[in-house]
Amino acid sequence: MKRLAITGAVALAAALGGLAAQAGQAGAPAAAAAAVPAQVDDFQLTDQTRLAHRLYYYHYAPAIVLMSQTNGSAASREAAARLEALQAAYKDRGVLFFMVNSNLGQSRETAAAEAAARGYTIPILMDEQQLVGEQLGVRREGEVFVINPKTWGVAYHGPVDRAGAALDAVLAGKAPAQARVAVTGGRAIAFPDRARAAEFSKISYARDVAPILQQKCAGCHIAGGIGPFAMDSYEVVKGFSPMIRETVRTRRMPPYFADPHIGRFKNDQGLTAEQTKTLVHWIEAGAPRGEGADPLLANAGKTAPEWPPYLGKPDVVVDLPAFQVPASGLVEYQNMRVPNPFKEDAWLKAISIRPGDRTVLHHVVSNHVPDSSRPRSKIPGGSVGSYTPGAEAQVIADGAGAPVPAGGLLNFQMHYTTTGKATTDRTQVGFYTLKTPPKYIKRSVVIGDFALMIPAGAQRHREVAYMTFPADAYIYTLYPHAHYRGAHVELKARTPDGKETMLLSLPKYDFNWQRDYDPVEPILVKKGTKLIATWVYDNSPHNPANPDPKRNVTWGEQTPDEMMYFRLNYRWADETVDNVRNDLQQALFASGMIGALDDNIDGKVQLAELRGRLKDAMGARFGELDKNRDGGLDGAELAAISRREMRRAAEETPDL
Repeated sequence: MKRLAITGAVALAAALGGLAAQAGQAGAPAAAAAAVPAQVDDFQLTDQTRLAHRLYYYHYAPAIVLMSQTNGSAASREAAARLEALQAAYKDRGVLFFMVNSNLGQSRETAAAEAAARGYTIPILMDEQQLVGEQLGVRREGEVFVINPKTWGVAYHGPVDRAGAALDAVLAGKAPAQARVAVTGGRAIAFPDRARAAEFSKISYARDVAPILQQKCAGCHIAGGIGPFAMDSYEVVKGFSPMIRETVRTRRMPPYFADPHIGRFKNDQGLTAEQTKTLVHWIEAGAPRGEGADPLLANAGKTAPEWPPYLGKPDVVVDLPAFQVPASGLVEYQNMRVPNPFKEDAWLKAISIRPGDRTVLHHVVSNHVPDSSRPRSKIPGGSVGSYTPGAEAQVIADGAGAPVPAGGLLNFQMHYTTTGKATTDRTQVGFYTLKTPPKYIKRSVVIGDFALMIPAGAQRHREVAYMTFPADAYIYTLYPHAHYRGAHVELKARTPDGKETMLLSLPKYDFNWQRDYDPVEPILVKKGTKLIATWVYDNSPHNPANPDPKRNVTWGEQTPDEMMYFRLNYRWADETVDNVRNDLQQALFASGMIGALDDNIDGKVQLAELRGRLKDAMGARFGELDKNRDGGLDGAELAAISRREMRRAAEETPDL
C-alpha cells in the first residue's frame, strides 16, 4: 500500500505537469489543438500482440521514438522500413522504438497481420480512442516524435529521415538543431474530436461526468472504502481531476483490466471508449462545473458497507482468529482451523471474505476438512472461499452451488505480508446459502506451473501451462494470480482440431487488483479441449515492485518468490448433485501434471523442458521412464513420479 501511495503522488505530479504543458489549448480551434506539445503525457496502449506498454515505465531509456502508422499504406510502410533501419542502427544504445496507430476503424488484428506480413519488429501501439494522437498533435502517418525521458519533452518532431540527427543530439545531452520539421506526403489521419474541441467546455458535469463516476468509481471511492478519497462532491473531483486524467490514460483506473475485445464478463467495471473520452476531454477543458445539481452530493456522509450491497448481510459469519502481524520479516502461512458452522450438508451461493487489515492480507485460500468419525458425505468437499488484494465476493453461477459437507473443520490458509508497521488482522468470512440443493456442483481447478524458472533481469519471460478436459464442461469463472513480477496473462482454448479461441487477456496484470472474471454466459468447453494459460513476468530492475531483479526466481509460496496460477470455476456438463463424477475431476487433475511441464504443448515432456533440480531429479531416470523410447514422457509415463516429488524438487531449485 505504501508503494501505491508513492506511485499515486508521482502520477499526480506528472499529470499536473502534462496539463500545464497544455495550458491555453482548452477550447482552442482545431489547428491550435493539433500543435505538437512541449511534453508528452503518460499513457498506456496495447500492441498488436496484446501486450500493454506504459510510456513512463520506459523512463530508463536514453530516448524513445514514436511514429504514427497506418495499416495498408505504401507511405506508412516505407516510413516503417526506415524506422526499422533506424532501430537497428541504435540497437546497442538503448533507444526504444514504437509505432502508434491512431486510425479509426483499423483493428488490432489488421495491425498484427500488417506486422507479420512486413516483418516489423517494432511494436504497433493501438490508439483506439485517439487520445494519445490528439495529445501529441498527430496529423498524418509517418510523423516521428523523439522523446527525452529525462524531461518527457518532445525533443524532435518531423520525418523519420531526420530523426537520426535528433537522436544523436539527445544522446549527447543537447537540443537538436532542428526540433520541428514539417512532415509532408502520406495519408492524413482523421481526428474528429479535434473539430469539436471548443465543445468540450460544454460537457455537463451533472449530466455526463458525475453519472460515470457514480457508476464506475464511487463504489470504492467512499468513506471507509478501498479508494484513497471519497467522491462526494464536484469540488473533490475537480481537485483530483489531473490524477483522474492520468489514471484513465494509463488504464490504471477503474481497476478492471480485461481486454475489452476478448470475452464479455458480468463484473465489467471498465470504462467504455466514450466514457473514457468524456472524462479526459472534460478535464482537459478545465473540468467546468456547469449547471445542474451535483449527483455526487448523495454520497456525502455515507460509509462503505460491511458486506457487498448486492448480497446484503450473510446468512452465516465466521470470525477467524486474530493474528498479530509483525512489522517486518517473512510470515509463515497461517492455517486457521475453525469448527464447521454447518451441521448438515450445505450449498453456498456466494462467499465474501472481509479482511481485517487489507494492507497486510496477501491471500486467503480455504478447504473443508472432513471429520473421519462421520460417514463420508455424498457431496464433495472443496474450497469455501478465497481472497486476494482487490478481490470481490465470489458469486456462484445460477443453478449451481459450492458444496460444504456437514461437520469437520474449515481450514483457512492465511498469507500475510509485512509493511513496516505491526498490526492485528481479524478477518471475517460471510457465507450466503441456498435454501434447497442446486442442480449442479461448482467445481474448481488450478492451471499452474510449479516448475517455473524466471531468469534474473528478464523483462518479458513467458511461462505456459495447460489442462485437458476429459469431458464437456461449462466455465463459470476465470481467475489469474501471480506475485509482484506478473505482468501479462492470457487463457485460450485449443480444441482437438487445433482451433484456438482466446477466453481472457489482461494486457497488464496488477497484483493490487486481483479479480474473478465471470463470463456473461458460461463458456462451453468440449471434451479433449486444452485450456492454456500463458503468463509473462517482469523480473527486470525496471519493475518497481520487483523484490530482487538479480535473482533467478522459482515457484514459491512467499511474495518474494513467484507463482504461475490460474483458477477455473466450472461444472461438468453431465454431473448433477444426484450424479457426482469424481472420476472426471481426478482425470482433469492428472492432466495438469503434464500440462505444467509440457512447454511446447505437444502432449509429451522432453528432457529439454525440465529445469533446475527438477531436471536433476528426473534426468537420470528419464530413459527408464520413457518406456516407449520416443524421447518424451506421456501422461502414463510421467505418473511414475508423484506430483509431490516433482513439486518438491521444483521448489528446492536453487538460484543459478
